[in-house]
Amino acid sequence: MPVITTIDDLKRIHERRVPRMFFDYAESGSWTEQTFRENTTDFERIRLRQRVAVDMTGRSTAARMIGQEVTMPVALAPVGLTGMQHADGEIKAARAAGEFGVPFTLSTMSINSIEEVAEATDRPFWFQLYTMKDTDYTGRLIERARAAGCSALVITLDLQILGQRHKDLKNGLSAPPKLTPATIANLMTKWAWGIGMLGARRRNFGNIVGHVQGVSDASQLGVWTAEQFDPSLDWTKVEKLMERWGGKVILKGILDPEDARMAASLGADAIVVSNHGGRQLDGALSSIRMLPSILDAVGDKVEVHLDSGIRSGQDVLKALAMGAAGTYVGRAYVYGLGAMGQAGVTRALEVIHRELDITMALCGERNVGDLGRHNLLIPEDFEGRWQD
Repeated sequence: MPVITTIDDLKRIHERRVPRMFFDYAESGSWTEQTFRENTTDFERIRLRQRVAVDMTGRSTAARMIGQEVTMPVALAPVGLTGMQHADGEIKAARAAGEFGVPFTLSTMSINSIEEVAEATDRPFWFQLYTMKDTDYTGRLIERARAAGCSALVITLDLQILGQRHKDLKNGLSAPPKLTPATIANLMTKWAWGIGMLGARRRNFGNIVGHVQGVSDASQLGVWTAEQFDPSLDWTKVEKLMERWGGKVILKGILDPEDARMAASLGADAIVVSNHGGRQLDGALSSIRMLPSILDAVGDKVEVHLDSGIRSGQDVLKALAMGAAGTYVGRAYVYGLGAMGQAGVTRALEVIHRELDITMALCGERNVGDLGRHNLLIPEDFEGRWQD
């Protein structure tokens, strides 16, 4: 068993173990991948202020996200196809998150269904909703999440039209994988993954197959999905979805102060500053660079979370110190899942938690709630100077 000390350690094992199309699905952005890269490199531009001779005993990373107590202000972000990174991936990730004391968010495009995850776990999870043209299906999806006891609805706003990701097109991404000569050759080198998948509960999209008229297998699913993301989604429709849910709502995909103000005016419990991990609008600014202006726009009117680019506990600390009330990790936990299953997700959370705790102490703080800009050194031009 290798010694795991960083998220990159898990990423290297993930790449060796998982078929190329699914590793590339996780490790890719749209078009030139500029935004995908800068989501992480922009965190490196922010430096930390070391403080000494401060009592560092009795530290706590405990916090709340939308009123829910968490071991640290980190949630597992919604990630599609998680169940193709490892057999029963969504179930294993949800169990790891629940045991660690952080929220898990199930994607609409998950392999394990809402019902399967609920049956296999003993803690409520959040459900992420993509709005589809098929309004009857969207409505039933909301009711299924309610029946499963999901404690929050995360409505994704930045995928009305699917951004182009070159690797997915070149790999012929599908669940289960299409058996082309290239795919077969790659799968033959991933025998441990294949043996695990033989025992998986399912290998297609559990929230869709069997729940949509005319979609009973993977061959029909691709056509339906490509045509179904709703390009007409607007704030009026978002408000109606919130009303239909009636519980706690998180609006994900906010990257502009105007949109943040609109989301806050609808009464969302939280917004997520996110560019979909650099997978949608390439050329957009990183989430961490947009965070200050969005915080300035909404003040204390809504809880502000941050997603995209977090790979360490230090990244978490920087986002919290800049004003975020919570953070999300996607790729970081997927690396762990692909590498080692549920134990890998737990290890990813342990790595992030340890980095957050030690860095917080060396910055002279004992509680994550006390973090602030006084803990950071931020370049004067960090947010950028742009012409009107």
